[in-house]
Amino acid sequence: MNRWTELTGDSSGEDYAARFEALARSGKDMHGEARFCAALVPAGARVLDAGCGTGRVAIRLAELGCDCTGVDVDASMLAVAREQAPGLPWYRADLAAFDPESLSIEPGFDLVVAAGNVMALLAPGTEATVVARLAGALRPGGLLVAGFGLDAAHLPVPPGLTLAEYDAHCAAAGLTPVDRFATWDAAPYDGGGYAVSVHRRGDDER
Repeated sequence: MNRWTELTGDSSGEDYAARFEALARSGKDMHGEARFCAALVPAGARVLDAGCGTGRVAIRLAELGCDCTGVDVDASMLAVAREQAPGLPWYRADLAAFDPESLSIEPGFDLVVAAGNVMALLAPGTEATVVARLAGALRPGGLLVAGFGLDAAHLPVPPGLTLAEYDAHCAAAGLTPVDRFATWDAAPYDGGGYAVSVHRRGDDER
């Protein structure tokens, strides 16, 4: 069981969506992740939202011209995503066992994004497997973008995954570092408690 399911019991979709709707009404910018990712790829790029939740990032990316697919393990989250954007493809799968072809998803994504602390809320010990699965979903030269908290101020659970560990998992999966930021607005990373990391899959088929 991943740390997210332990926290929520797989029944948090409507509450999660309501919280973000309230934040949006208060004037908070809810689309930084989507803008960040859209700026990295051309119009029409294929994007996989890994751990898509209620679809907030994928839906906005689709509005910005990307060809989006969402995958999440939480059925309640996916129910909200399907209600909000029935025209987008949503799939239920554990990222540690994610196999695009078994779900009839064509691999070769231009970009895979894991926002919302997805990496930090995986089941302990599965992080390397998940990174490898997501790397395998990329086309050669494709990008993996992940943003997650590194300390108690940025996480709902005790910190687990470090940046050094994450970078090592990426290297083992054939990914090389491109850039790292402190926010989805591309503020320079200064060693703080949140990081947005961009890694690229090698140009040669693995």
